[in-house]
Amino acid sequence: MKIRVRELALPLDYSENDLRQAAARRLDININHILSVNLVRKAVDARRSTVHFSFTLDLELPDTLKLSAELLSSPQISLLPARETVVLTGGQQPLPLSPLVVGAGPAGLFCALLLARQGYRPILLERGLDLDRRVQEVEQFWNLGLLHPQANAQFGEGGAGTFSDGKLTTRIGDPRVQSVLETFVEHGAPEEILYLKKPHVGTDMIRQVVKNMRKEIIARGGQVYFQARLSDLSVHHRSITSIIINETVEVPCSILVLAVGNSARDVFRLLDDRGVQLAPKGFAVGARIEHPQEWVDRVQYGDYAGHPRLGAADYHLTFQDRISGRSLYTFCMCPGGYVIAASSEAGQVVTNGMSYFNRDSGQANSALVVTVSPADWHNTPLGGMELQESLERKAYELGGGGYRAPAQMVKDFLQKHRSDSLEGSLATYKPGVNPANLWELFPLELCQVLERGLKTWERRMKGFAGEQAVLTGVETRTSSPLRILRGEELHSLTFDNLYPCGEGSGYAGGIVSSAVDGLRVAEKIISIYNKPDETIELGAGMESAKNLS
Repeated sequence: MKIRVRELALPLDYSENDLRQAAARRLDININHILSVNLVRKAVDARRSTVHFSFTLDLELPDTLKLSAELLSSPQISLLPARETVVLTGGQQPLPLSPLVVGAGPAGLFCALLLARQGYRPILLERGLDLDRRVQEVEQFWNLGLLHPQANAQFGEGGAGTFSDGKLTTRIGDPRVQSVLETFVEHGAPEEILYLKKPHVGTDMIRQVVKNMRKEIIARGGQVYFQARLSDLSVHHRSITSIIINETVEVPCSILVLAVGNSARDVFRLLDDRGVQLAPKGFAVGARIEHPQEWVDRVQYGDYAGHPRLGAADYHLTFQDRISGRSLYTFCMCPGGYVIAASSEAGQVVTNGMSYFNRDSGQANSALVVTVSPADWHNTPLGGMELQESLERKAYELGGGGYRAPAQMVKDFLQKHRSDSLEGSLATYKPGVNPANLWELFPLELCQVLERGLKTWERRMKGFAGEQAVLTGVETRTSSPLRILRGEELHSLTFDNLYPCGEGSGYAGGIVSSAVDGLRVAEKIISIYNKPDETIELGAGMESAKNLS
C-alpha cells in the first residue's frame, strides 16, 4: 500500500536516512517496513527562529502492515489511491488539414506536443527566431541597444518565459500541472522540480528544454517554422478559412490555435479589426526594485543565511491601499538575478527580471506593480494595451534614448526628486540606466500607492527602502491586458475553429498555467476531431526547423 506523510520537519543538514527514520517514527513502524520513498514536496520553513525543511513523502509499505484508524485519520497521513491513467479518445468530426498553432511559448509548445503525440501532425508557427539565434539577438540588444523587432525577450522560440527566472510555481490546482512538470523533466529539467515547493529552471536550463520539445514535435510528424508572423486572417461566416503569414504566404486553415504572448499587439489589433470578440482585462504596472541578495538572505533566514542547502532567498509582499482601492504587490521576484531589457517595439522601454539556474548574481530583484483596471481606460478592449504603450514610450524618453531605462534610488523616489547619479548603484539593467524621477513616469495616483506601500514594507522588512535599493522602470507586461473570449468548448465566441489559449489570450499567468491551458485546448481538439486527412508542407517566406540542431 502507499501512504502519504506530510509536514515532516528535518534540519538543514539532514541525510536521506533521516527521512526514512522520521517517516517511520511518524507512522510508529519499523524502518525496514518502508519499501520505497518518493519525495513529493520539499519546502523551507523559516517562520520560526529555527530554519528547517518541511517534507511530504509517499511511502510504499507492505499490504499486510496494519496502521491504526486513529493514525490514518490524522491530516498529515493519508492512503494514496492508484494514479488514474487518462486515455484520450479521438473525436469523429473530420479534420481536413493539420491544426495550425501560432506561437511557440509554453501554451503553443505543450499544445503542439500533445497533438503530435496523438498523431495530429500540428504545424507550429513562430514569428521569431530559433533559440540559439534568438539568444544572440537579445544579447546584442542588451550590449549595443540594437532591437530586433521579431527576436527579443518577448518574441521567439520559448516565448517570454525563456528570458525569466523560469519559475514553475502556479496557484492552479489542475492535475495537468504534474504532467507539465514531468514533461519538463523528460526534456532535460532537473528532477527536483517535481518536489520543490518553488521550482524553477532558470533561463539557461529552460532553453535546452524548449529545444528538446521542438525536436520531439518534429520527430512525431509535426512541423515547426520560424520567422512566420501571423499578419492576416481570411474568414467566412463563423470560420477562419486561411491565414496569411508575413503578408504574403497564404496557409489554408481547418483549426487555428492562437497561443501568442501578451506582447503580440499587432495580433490583438488584427483580431479587433476582424471582429473577434475581445474583453478588457486588468493587470498591473510598476518598476523593478533591486537589493543585495545577501540582505534578502539575512532578512529571511537570519543566522542561517548563506547555508549551502538554502540557496538564494526570495520574498513576496502585498499592500492593499485603502485610499485608492488599488493593490501593490511584488511580482516575478528573481533571487540572484538581473533586471533585463524586454522591449519588443521601437522607441519603447520595458523591464523584466531574469536569473540563471544557480541564481548567483549576488543581487535580487522584483517587480513592484500597482493594479490597473478597465475603468482606467473606459473599458475599451485595446485600452489597456494602449496604456502599456504610452508608459513604455515615456520610459524610453526618460531613459534618454538608446533603450536605456529610467532609474531612481528608492530613497530619492520617496523624497520625490531625481537621483543625482546611479554610478556604482545596484542597477543591473543593460544597455544602461539614466537617472530620472519616476514620479514623471506614472500617473500621480499610482506613484502615491507605490510610495505608501514602500513605507509600509520598510516598517515590515527593515532595509527594503534602504540606502542601496534602486528602482528601474517600466514594468508593464505582467499579464495580458485583454481576453479573447471563448466558450465552454474553448473556441472563440466569434469563430468556431479559432482556439485562443495561454497567457496572451488572457487565460493563464506564467509558464505552467500557460502550458496547462495549451494541454486543455489540445485535449478538446482531440476529443472533437479525428486525425487530419492531410498535412501541408509550407515553403517560401519562412524557415523550417527540421534541420536545426
